[in-house]
Amino acid sequence: MRIDLHCHSTASDGTDSPADLVAAAAAAGLGALAITDHDTTAGWAEAAAALPPGLRLVRGAELTCVAEDGRGGTCTIHLLAYLFDPQAQAVVDEYARTRAERRTRLRTMAGRMAADGYPVDPDALLADLPPDASAGRPHLAQALVRAGVVESVTEAFTKLLHGRNGYYVPSRKTPVRDAIAMVRAAGGVTVLAHGFAHRRGPVITAEVLVDLVGGGLDGVEIDHPDHDPDARARLRAIAAEHDLIVTGSSDYHGTNKTVRLGAETTDPGMLAAIVDRATGADLLVGA
Repeated sequence: MRIDLHCHSTASDGTDSPADLVAAAAAAGLGALAITDHDTTAGWAEAAAALPPGLRLVRGAELTCVAEDGRGGTCTIHLLAYLFDPQAQAVVDEYARTRAERRTRLRTMAGRMAADGYPVDPDALLADLPPDASAGRPHLAQALVRAGVVESVTEAFTKLLHGRNGYYVPSRKTPVRDAIAMVRAAGGVTVLAHGFAHRRGPVITAEVLVDLVGGGLDGVEIDHPDHDPDARARLRAIAAEHDLIVTGSSDYHGTNKTVRLGAETTDPGMLAAIVDRATGADLLVGA
């Protein structure tokens, strides 16, 4: 069975609807797929309703967090959360906060660009998003592509949305230890996403990662398009020493990125370990 445990839909910053995502997964020959939109579970119901025969759906999310980097500072890290209760009060409250803050942030960034003459309308941009969608910079990037300012989402980030100019607005992120505790209390399992992907920016040290394991982190995503061979080897050594769940995933975003579904995959035994560890395992859908 080919398994991809990190994929995004239009519920956050992907370009495939949740229904189209599961259809694409079946067409790609996957046997199991996780829907892991940023800070939202809004795509779960549509994906489950459209699930093709023979495909298993792992309901999850990707949480944007902040952690000590092990060098005296902090950095953004991402946490994949699987099979947790979406109605747990802490989860409901956290998602409501992050959705509201994401929309305020996107409006401010779009407004700054509009004030400088870029053809983006903050009101129209937000009106085009479903009310429960997780707003982010990729939506602004897509608007810039539609307006002909740039040719691709990648170019939009490289030239305008990179965070080193006056358009960028920082976000308030959840402390990673709080996020791990929240997901565990909701019956779920946590896996550090692309933890040593240096090309994305600052990353945590191995010592911080081990400390997070002591705080309840269940696993690490190792086989990821942004991990070079050295990063994979170092993560594999840590996972072996601490008996961690190990995953591989594409981090698929549709046409927002060039990575295809199933470009990296997870061993079926590791999916079984996630299901065994989760108390919300009934959130695994399909054959």
